Amino acid sequence: MATKKKKKPASGDEVERVKMSKLARMSGVPAATIKHYVKEGLLPEPQRTSRNMAYYPVSVVPRIRAIKELQSTRYLPLKVIKEVLDEAAATGITLGQAVEAVLRRQAGDEFRTREQLLEAGVPEGQLEFFESVALVEQVERDGEKGFTGDDLSLLRVLGSARRAGITPEMLPYTILQPYMNAVRDLAELELDLFEKGVVPHAGDELQHLVLVASELSERLVVVLRRKMLTALARKRRS
Repeated sequence: MATKKKKKPASGDEVERVKMSKLARMSGVPAATIKHYVKEGLLPEPQRTSRNMAYYPVSVVPRIRAIKELQSTRYLPLKVIKEVLDEAAATGITLGQAVEAVLRRQAGDEFRTREQLLEAGVPEGQLEFFESVALVEQVERDGEKGFTGDDLSLLRVLGSARRAGITPEMLPYTILQPYMNAVRDLAELELDLFEKGVVPHAGDELQHLVLVASELSERLVVVLRRKMLTALARKRRS
């Protein structure tokens, strides 16, 4: 029985390419999602041999998986994920380090005054409450006072919840104070563990391990929180 020869890419291109159906199986990501990644510029355009026939490089499989993981574990928008992947590829740092670098850079660049936030729709009472409990704090830049970094991220998260239909009656903004207290206790525990367990043994790797530990901690919190919510919800239903 004759062995079927593997079709070589056209035009002397020696890159291994496959159809979308196989690429989806290899990456574990649906074809429709992969096509969306291509459309958004996170993946290269396929090589087309006809109007309805396209071949994708097998080498993009790890990138597809990384995109999906960053979406599901970090909840990052695709625009930010593209910057993270490009940063990691250009510098050779790990994906976790690239995430920290990009988010830190983005957080540091953005600045909004109180007036700008109020004009954008942030309720004045909410902003005043957050300031009173130190959830957000104004900083000065170029002679103006305003908000930056994670303070803006926090306000956006709550704003997204409102736009999604979670009303103040369902989730009053005052509930963030006990959230903050609980997270503060967790942060103190993490710092104690890091200072007692990692720092004394890190040596020259301390800076690298800070980033690794930060990424690991965030992923653990996401997983543990999900497990606890599932268990508690099951218990309350029984």
